Amino acid sequence: MARDIQERIKKLIIDQRLPSGASLPTEPELMERLGVSRNSVREALKALQAMGIVEIRHGFGTYVGPMSMAPMIEGLTFRTVAGHYRGEDSLLQLLELREAVETGLIARLAGRIPAVDLAELDALVDRMDTEAAQNDDRSGQSGAVHTETDRAFHATLYRCLRNPLLGEVLEAFWDAFHNVRTDLVDVPHDPKVTCRQHREILDAVRSGDVLRAERAIREHFGNIRTRLSAPVPTGTSNRSYDR
Repeated sequence: MARDIQERIKKLIIDQRLPSGASLPTEPELMERLGVSRNSVREALKALQAMGIVEIRHGFGTYVGPMSMAPMIEGLTFRTVAGHYRGEDSLLQLLELREAVETGLIARLAGRIPAVDLAELDALVDRMDTEAAQNDDRSGQSGAVHTETDRAFHATLYRCLRNPLLGEVLEAFWDAFHNVRTDLVDVPHDPKVTCRQHREILDAVRSGDVLRAERAIREHFGNIRTRLSAPVPTGTSNRSYDR
């Protein structure tokens, strides 16, 4: 019954072509329209709110929600953490999902990225070089490419495909992977290698060489996979998952 009410409310949103932020019928109106009790309507709305489909604003009413990927990200994150503590290679599995998506898309970009996006990508790789060159005053070791810079590179790379849903899915994989990676493992890496691989991806798509672009993206993910597969140094403990 609860599932049926949820589906009927979703159908109402679809049938009336309601956009995010649009007001939904009041609880009494939904009770009358659906022929169910107030408690049933409230339980259905709470479930839909958890999925981001509706937004309940107490004292104001119920509205069509943002329908974001947040529930998907949370689900992926939790599943990956739970699998990790069961001894599964769940973080690698999540990486493989992201790799499959990006490898399948890279051929479509070769030779087709607009000049304005290429210029932005050049600037992002230059920023990676700068970040990698900055030394840690305490250890004397090389710096690290910032997560925000890496993320911006991949988002900009696929922006010209003009596919909002694709962008949200990639962001979901990115968020889940990096949330889990940060919580569970401290992955060592050479920032210079990170810079070189991103530069190669950019040069390959700029040249229009599809095979070179595919090799570049596979090498990049292969490097991440190798780092994730490396044994954790003795004395290094995983961070707890308390999000």
